[in-house]
Amino acid sequence: MLMAPTTNNPTMNPIILLNSVVYALLGVGIFIAVFFVVDLLTPYHLWQELVEKKNLALAVVLGCSVLGICIIIAAAIH
Repeated sequence: MLMAPTTNNPTMNPIILLNSVVYALLGVGIFIAVFFVVDLLTPYHLWQELVEKKNLALAVVLGCSVLGICIIIAAAIH
């Protein structure tokens, strides 16, 4: 007797989707708050240095810091 293939994937639960959206927004909010704190703690204005003066070294360092902060936030939320 032939049977239709079955999968082990459960049907999509709307609560799971809602949890994912809430945690994603929470992570983005925490990241923005941390970015502003870092901006306040540095002796220069980050946005001005990056955009107007095109400071590439600062962009690389800040990019690495952003990735580190995001990894920490993702690990804490997960």
